[in-house]
Amino acid sequence: MTCETLRAERLRHGWTQERAASRLEVSQPYLAMLETGKRRLTPKLANRAVAVYQSSPALVPPSDVPAYGDNASQVLAEDMAALGYPGFSYLRPQDWQAKNPAQVLLAALAHDELEPRLVESLPWLVLRYSPFDNRWLVREAKLRDLQNRLGFVVTLARRLAERRGDHEKVRVLEVLEAQLERSRLAREDTLCKRVREPQRRWLVEHRPEEARHWNLLTDWTVDALRYVP
Repeated sequence: MTCETLRAERLRHGWTQERAASRLEVSQPYLAMLETGKRRLTPKLANRAVAVYQSSPALVPPSDVPAYGDNASQVLAEDMAALGYPGFSYLRPQDWQAKNPAQVLLAALAHDELEPRLVESLPWLVLRYSPFDNRWLVREAKLRDLQNRLGFVVTLARRLAERRGDHEKVRVLEVLEAQLERSRLAREDTLCKRVREPQRRWLVEHRPEEARHWNLLTDWTVDALRYVP
């Protein structure tokens, strides 16, 4: 969240600086300095602003990629529900600590055994919330060797955007694809799923072209995705 976004979110609600400052638990002069860039917006205050203004989770400053542990599938499903994914609408939590969609995306991609229903939700997430902070997203993906998994998911999201004729999203996702392409890994990987040798041999021969390009062993295609934002 930038100083300009902070001001725009306040004006979206039609609030005075005095009213917004009270809700944000800061003084009006301090809020004025935040909105003009004279003071730095801290991550803690940015998160508070997202909650107070009921802003898009994409405005939550990305920080560390969360580690979900043994309960990963349930927590990720709840995160996707909170982010609006139709397939998990019945799981929407009542009290959700907002997370940047890019953090949720990388947390999901970091798993080697992810339920298919969660894998299916990832292109939706990319298409719904792009553009991301590409600099942060690519850096964090490279730190975890996730650039091929991310690149494949971005490619599927771009295919969805092409099908619905969203030329602006196509352009945005092409830029992200190009940035990931520069660090594409030559080693073979899967899309969040352990693969036994017989299945590996089959996928080597029958995987779609997008998966072959990103060196992934998966049979996911854009035709298998049920939800489009």
